[in-house]
Amino acid sequence: MHGKVRAAVALENRRTEIREFDFPHIADDDGLLKVEKTGVCGSDWPYFLSYPKSKGPLILGHETVGIVERMGAKASARWGVKEGDRVALEEYLPCGHCHYCRTGEFRLCDATDTLLGNGIRYGSTSINVTPSLWGGYSQYQYLHPNAVFHHVPGTVPPALATLALPLGNGVEWAYLQGRASIGTAVVIQGPGQQGLACVVAAKEAGASCIIVSGLSADKHRLALALEMGAHHVIDVQTQDLLETVADHTGGLMADLVIDCASGGPASIVSAVQIARKGGQVLLCGRKGRPVPEFDSDLLFRKNLTLKGMRGHSFHAVELALQILASGRYPLHKMCSHMFGLEQLENALSTVGGEGEPNAIHCCVDPWL
Repeated sequence: MHGKVRAAVALENRRTEIREFDFPHIADDDGLLKVEKTGVCGSDWPYFLSYPKSKGPLILGHETVGIVERMGAKASARWGVKEGDRVALEEYLPCGHCHYCRTGEFRLCDATDTLLGNGIRYGSTSINVTPSLWGGYSQYQYLHPNAVFHHVPGTVPPALATLALPLGNGVEWAYLQGRASIGTAVVIQGPGQQGLACVVAAKEAGASCIIVSGLSADKHRLALALEMGAHHVIDVQTQDLLETVADHTGGLMADLVIDCASGGPASIVSAVQIARKGGQVLLCGRKGRPVPEFDSDLLFRKNLTLKGMRGHSFHAVELALQILASGRYPLHKMCSHMFGLEQLENALSTVGGEGEPNAIHCCVDPWL
């Protein structure tokens, strides 16, 4: 292909710049995606603050939706897609043959682990690794032979389809791992995109009581949580969390607590407090620092299951795309802001709580 690929590159000191890259050579077993839209994940903000320092310049963005532009014959047979198909990419680039891959837990594969190892994955791999186009904040993205695809239903527009991964997280956490079902009382801490995704998943699973907690500044998000199917919302700055959860659950407290809050470790303490005896607590939001004076004896006394959650399974994303296509929920209201490549710094700051107001899920359109 002729010409250059324009992409926004994350640099040190909270800077980005537009750079041009050569189109990669496409062999029999790889391909090229024309990016339509890429969602801005909450994890992009800490990556932006730290990864350019530790890994060098990189193209962020891993919630990518686009059209398969080119691919080799072997890649087509392996992926089950054809040129012209609209697909949603997962961030993982698993090896395909390790224990985790063979047991369906490929998100834990060392080959694609950039937090605990030196793996590669979309949105967190340096441009110094050939062929550079590893992120969605670009006009085109390289399709690695081990890329994981999902067909996007024809009724789902690209901007809405960028919710496939965050909604997949909600399905994974609330339903597949949390086992929400009829009769389950669920408390979701943090009404951001991940928390709202958990609301939808818990509602879809039939949970009988869904409670969402947040701050006073989250008023618009808490209102949307009710539209998505939550039964109650709690402003923790004006209401007592423990007393209100007790009131809504008849004193039994929560069967399942999903902590999606990102403000600090205090929500881990409250999550343990509001879980019932024999309940389950899922920790889904990165805190950035340890929990001070954590009372582990409370886990013992309440016979709690405490589990850290990371990412989503293939099945969860497939279910998320089915939910998106169903039209049963006003998920389009989560798509609050759209940015171009030149506006990426503002997009990242917005997700980090320092940019545009009232943001829920932001997208980058590389063709704006």
